[in-house]
Amino acid sequence: MLQAQNWLPRAQGSIRLGLANGGVDVLHQAGSARVRFPRPAAEAIEAVLLNTAGGLTGGDRLDIAISLSRGAQASVTTAAAEKVYRARDAEPALVSVSLTLEHGAHLYWLPQPTILFNRARLRRRTEIVLADDASLLALEILIFGRAAMGEQVALGAVYDAWRVRRAGALVFADTFRLEGAIAEILRHEATLNGARANALLLYVAADAAERLDAVRARTQALGAAAGASTFNGLLVVRAIGDDGGLLQRQMGELAAWLGARPLPRAWQA
Repeated sequence: MLQAQNWLPRAQGSIRLGLANGGVDVLHQAGSARVRFPRPAAEAIEAVLLNTAGGLTGGDRLDIAISLSRGAQASVTTAAAEKVYRARDAEPALVSVSLTLEHGAHLYWLPQPTILFNRARLRRRTEIVLADDASLLALEILIFGRAAMGEQVALGAVYDAWRVRRAGALVFADTFRLEGAIAEILRHEATLNGARANALLLYVAADAAERLDAVRARTQALGAAAGASTFNGLLVVRAIGDDGGLLQRQMGELAAWLGARPLPRAWQA
């Protein structure tokens, strides 16, 4: 007889999306992953990613590959927050994100938050490759249980890795890893100091360094518990919060201000 974990249904989805100045030139979607384009073709490209499985759990896999050709500009977001549910065994949900920007391209990578439930297991890796004159604004938010629903994430595992290469050189490498008694680990000052959510914002552009002071002032004005730094031609903002919804609004406002354009429509729903 097969063991239970061998016959449990698994969700798999993949997206391969190529964007050019004239619109979409590559679109492949499979399994539970889909792409929608809410704006008219004459306007700036805005792509919305959907996971029709309604969330992720252990053993599920989602692969996203997005490329922007020379001079292309686009915003990419998700239709809703991605929920990672309890894993029945030690197998994590696997998410792979690959973003490639050619010369003069600009991408707003603004997925809505990832919400982890108790005993969730997530392993995500984001690989970004940019030409030397390409630019990027990226924001990811992790929320450990929904405070309004009284959810607590006592146990679980998270591995969230970022690698950014510009003109062939590694300019940013970051890994956020928790495993075991998550609630206890998050209470430590060296982690989230008791906060339930954290955010990472990356701004890669020619003016990244000169905008540091303004970004610090902006985060303070928003009331966000955040810190900002700049190096290797990029600006990094890290923020934490007790309320995931509030943190999303604060960081969304920061992203809209920094990018000098409105948030995707999915954020405004």
